[in-house]
Amino acid sequence: QVQLVESGGGLVQPGGSLRLSCAASGSIFNINVMGWYRQAPGKQRELVAVITGGGRINYGEPVKGRFTISRDAAKTTVYLQMNSLKPEDTAVYYCNAKYGSGLDKWGQGAQVTVSS
Repeated sequence: QVQLVESGGGLVQPGGSLRLSCAASGSIFNINVMGWYRQAPGKQRELVAVITGGGRINYGEPVKGRFTISRDAAKTTVYLQMNSLKPEDTAVYYCNAKYGSGLDKWGQGAQVTVSS
């Protein structure tokens, strides 16, 4: 089993920055991919950014060039640095870990609101 604990999020003005963190515990040696997804009201959950165990990174189109995913040396915590935030980035951001043979674990979600 993998447990995920998110932190960060909040209210920021357009053009501002925020950083999210997601700490994994438990069977971390089984984690293949970690990353972030988001869901805005009335919309489907979408990819924000993911990083594989080998360090390959994939970003969703809406955030390319503005968001950066990274992780610590132990590969147990991933970060999402969000710059140049826009109102359309407002959503609940969920940390995700894919581990073992096709298993998924989701964090509790962190609200990000971009508004003046």
